[in-house]
Amino acid sequence: MNKPATPPSIKGRALRLLSQREHSRTELERKLAQHEEVPGELAKALDELQARDFINDGRAVDSVLNRRSGKWGSARIRQELTAKGLAGEAVLDAMASLKDTELSRAQEIWQKKFGKQGAAPQERLKQMRFLLARGFSSEVVRQVLKNAQHGAEASDENSDENPDG
Repeated sequence: MNKPATPPSIKGRALRLLSQREHSRTELERKLAQHEEVPGELAKALDELQARDFINDGRAVDSVLNRRSGKWGSARIRQELTAKGLAGEAVLDAMASLKDTELSRAQEIWQKKFGKQGAAPQERLKQMRFLLARGFSSEVVRQVLKNAQHGAEASDENSDENPDG
């Protein structure tokens, strides 16, 4: 006869979640609270995992940065970090490092999506909304579109010149 399977322990559930990707302690508490049968069981299991460095908020911050920085701006990434319950020095350091690459990341995302500045005002607004929704600051969005306009003007001037002389 088959024995009914026992549900995994809180610690087992936490390890399964951590094997899929990095999680913050707050995130694990939120996901596992419904499975806690004995008060304090969850906190004890998470304390043990944290002591063994299975839960590491610094790694969780790095994981979010690696997954999101190619698609999102600093504001959106900060929002996700906050939602995961991450705060402190690691988040401040991450935001400082993102600020250095904000313009180049926004230009790369804009280039992949659009490639050229829209001729109509509605198209330019669409491009602006796209970047703003990705979490880029309005100043960065203006700079991306300004650079795109200067690039378009420069290519127009080059195409007007006769290369045969």
